Amino acid sequence: MMEYYYITDPGMVRDHNEDSVIIVKNDNDEYLLAVADGMGGHLCGEVASSIAIQHLGERFKKISSIGNKEDAIKWLHEVVNEINVLIFKYTDEHEESKGMGTTLVLAVYTKDFLIYGNIGDSSGFAIKQGHLHKITTDHTLVNVLVKSGELTPEEAKNHPQKNVLMRALGSSVTAELDIFDVETDVEGVLLCSDGLTNMLEKEKIEDVLDEDLSLEEKLEKLIYKCNNRGGNDNISIACLMKDGENK
Repeated sequence: MMEYYYITDPGMVRDHNEDSVIIVKNDNDEYLLAVADGMGGHLCGEVASSIAIQHLGERFKKISSIGNKEDAIKWLHEVVNEINVLIFKYTDEHEESKGMGTTLVLAVYTKDFLIYGNIGDSSGFAIKQGHLHKITTDHTLVNVLVKSGELTPEEAKNHPQKNVLMRALGSSVTAELDIFDVETDVEGVLLCSDGLTNMLEKEKIEDVLDEDLSLEEKLEKLIYKCNNRGGNDNISIACLMKDGENK
């Protein structure tokens, strides 16, 4: 048995929420989690992230099983490319939405496999022995500079161009989804927009996840802590925990 919960909050600064989030379980006890962080003008980011999450959810609900790992990876690439087409179609029909796009981080958990996928800088973590292990890689300019040795990880944290994305849905005709294959011996899966990770260090998130609270209370507390520190962005979290691992 699994326990899951997801939450999204506009934060303390933004006047609307451009994030979207979902967790879907099918009859075969397979789970799809996804978080999208939209961008691009007034309300348009909200549209882009909503297109991504709604399409993912609708497509997942239509299948009785996602199949084996190879089937699932193929399905994810297909659906993400469909989302990309839908975003471009919307921008073609709505002039004011030109330039809109969205990040996307997702995970598919079954009894046989666990895979993550991402485009952009929303993050996917595995929870092992109470610790968060980042699985996904951010598609940002500063991450490219860190990998090339031009920036240190510490310099990247406060770099003025830290939010410049190298990849996003709606920014290129081809959607490049990175896939990560992870062993299923995890305690849980956590996905989030950068509104969480920019406000709370990994250790602070771990501390809350380790508290004697329900999963819902833990995620609500993480939102509270982000907002208490200024909440300068929308905050979205999706979390799946194995039964018995959530205190």
